[in-house]
Amino acid sequence: MTSPKALLRAWNLRPKKKLGQHFLVDPSTADMIARHSRISAAATVVEIGAGLGALTIPVARMAKRVYAVEKDSQLIQLLKPELLHHKLANVDIIEKNILDVDLQMLAGKSDLPLVVIGNLPYNISSQVLVKLIAARGSVNRAILMFQKELARRITASPGNKDYGRLTVMLAYCAEIKSIATVTASLFYPAPKIDSEVVEINFDVRRRYPPHDENMLFQVIKAAFGNRRKTLRNALSNSGLQIEPLQAKQALIAAGIDPGRRAETLDVSEFVALQISLVQVLKAQ
Repeated sequence: MTSPKALLRAWNLRPKKKLGQHFLVDPSTADMIARHSRISAAATVVEIGAGLGALTIPVARMAKRVYAVEKDSQLIQLLKPELLHHKLANVDIIEKNILDVDLQMLAGKSDLPLVVIGNLPYNISSQVLVKLIAARGSVNRAILMFQKELARRITASPGNKDYGRLTVMLAYCAEIKSIATVTASLFYPAPKIDSEVVEINFDVRRRYPPHDENMLFQVIKAAFGNRRKTLRNALSNSGLQIEPLQAKQALIAAGIDPGRRAETLDVSEFVALQISLVQVLKAQ
């Protein structure tokens, strides 16, 4: 792989800070991530932020098809000859922001659910995760590189200061494991902190009592929207139109102390709370 620094300089380009561009400079690290991704020869992969092809190239050698999503049109002009040089004809470049890509439509072209990979810019990481959760019927797994700060958040346990809305949403519908740490020195330009490669497996079956998933996510959002408040106050001061007494009744019915805070609840307790809220609201 051509050095990202040399390639960009040859084209008189610089990494765009506003797009969070940090290019992986070590081919062995890209190969390691591709290997750990366990991509089959029948797989269709969506890559978020293809950049100069550091991950695109080893992944395309493994997969049936790769949709390389890249927002920066200037980088695409560099990526195309790289793919030609490596004789990779199974890569379709999509010039879009990943948040505007229809994953369900891409999955419809494949015989298998999608595998998503990518090195995510910090400023859109949370939005991408919410998008993947919503599209998990079409996405089997995601292998994503995050700044360590976000990796800690999505793998935190209840009671931890990093435990939040995304943590609960992912724990509700996925299994998460850390694959590797990638030091900042392996990127150009080097970010301020190291990164973590994380696998998110949506191909799991959770067993919860019958509930309303859309409302569950609203309850989680409301609870963490005022995370310094007690759950009773957080829910009654949210956009859910719940009175303080209703919030208290629902919490007690779910076996939850109304004085607790959102970061102390596990997924099962949030599900129980959502079910109780429905029952309390119907009774009014």
